[in-house]
Amino acid sequence: MTAISDKLTAAPDSGAFSDVDLKTVVRSLPKECFQKDARKAWARVVLSVAAAALGYGAIALAPWYLLPLAWFFTGTALTGWFVVAHDCGHRSFANRRWVNDLVGHTLMLPLLYPFHSWRLLHDHHHIHTNEQGSDNAWEPLTLEEYTAAGSLLKWTYERVRGSFWWLGSVGHWALLHFDLRNFAPRDQAKVKVSIAAVAIFAALFFPTLIYFTGIWGVVKFWLMPWLGYHFWMSTFTLVHHTLPDIQFRFAPEWNAVEAQLGGTVHCTYPRWIETLCHDINVHVPHHVSVGIPSYNLRLAHAHLKQNWGNLMHQEERFSWALMQDIANECHIYHPQRAYQSFAEVKNS
Repeated sequence: MTAISDKLTAAPDSGAFSDVDLKTVVRSLPKECFQKDARKAWARVVLSVAAAALGYGAIALAPWYLLPLAWFFTGTALTGWFVVAHDCGHRSFANRRWVNDLVGHTLMLPLLYPFHSWRLLHDHHHIHTNEQGSDNAWEPLTLEEYTAAGSLLKWTYERVRGSFWWLGSVGHWALLHFDLRNFAPRDQAKVKVSIAAVAIFAALFFPTLIYFTGIWGVVKFWLMPWLGYHFWMSTFTLVHHTLPDIQFRFAPEWNAVEAQLGGTVHCTYPRWIETLCHDINVHVPHHVSVGIPSYNLRLAHAHLKQNWGNLMHQEERFSWALMQDIANECHIYHPQRAYQSFAEVKNS
C-alpha cells in the first residue's frame, strides 16, 4: 500500500477473530456511546442547513470560474444532510420513530433518495457487510461473473471499479432504490410512500426551478451539487470496506467480527470535510453497533482502539494515492488474496 498512515496493525489474519463475538465487542463500549442527545442531534441539522445555504449563496453569486469550488462545497454540505438522515434510518437521531422518519425523508428529498428504500437496503448491508454474494455495497464480481458478463456490463463495471469510482453511488441509487422487487412484501408499502414522496418533490421542485432559472439553473443549482454529493457518497462507501487486503468472504467462512471490526476502515479526511459530514468516516464503531449516534463515534472509536486495536485494520488517510491503490487493484474477487486486477485477469 502506498497511502497508509497512522498504522494500528497489518490486516489481522482471519483466525484472530474466531475467539470473540460481536456482542462482546459491543458490550465493551461504555453506555455514553449509545446515549442520544437532542441538542447535539439538532445542532447537526442546523449546521448542515446553514452550510448548504452558504453553498447555494456562493453558487448564486460566484463568477463562473469559481463555480466548481461552490459546487464542491455545496455537495459536501449536502452529504451532511445524508449523514443526519443516515442516523434517522438507524433510529439513532431521535427516540420517536416518527421524528426519525420525518427528518430522514425531509433531508433525503433534495437528493431524490426514497428514505425507506435506502434504510432497508442499508440495513441489509450492515447485516451482510463484506459477505460475498449478499452485500449490496461495492461487492466485487467473481471471476466467473466477470467472464460471463456482457460487453456493456463489463465495460461499465471496469469504469466504476476504476477511475470513475466516484459515479458508483449514482448507479446504486438508480438501480436499487426504486425497484420494488428488492424489498420484502411486508416492506413494500413503506417503500412506496418514500418513492411517492420523491416523485411529488421532483414534480414540484424541477418545474419551479426551471421556471425561475431555466435549464441551466437545474444544472447550476441542483445537478452539479448533487454530483458533488455523489462523489463523497461513492468515495466514503468505497473506502469504508475496500482495500487490497480486505477480504470479502462467502457465507460459510464469513465472520461478523472480521467484517464489522476488522474489515471496516477508519480513514481521516481534511477536518472541514469531516465537520460537514458529521464524522461518518469514523466508521468502525458504526459497524460494531448502528445504535451509536454520529456525534458519539469518536468516543466509541477511542474505546475500540484501546480494547480491540489488534483486530482493527490499519488507519488510512484520504489521498489520491489511496484512491489509486483501490482503483488500480480492487477489481475481481479472489478467495485467497481478496482481489485481482483487471490487468491480471486479462493477461492470465
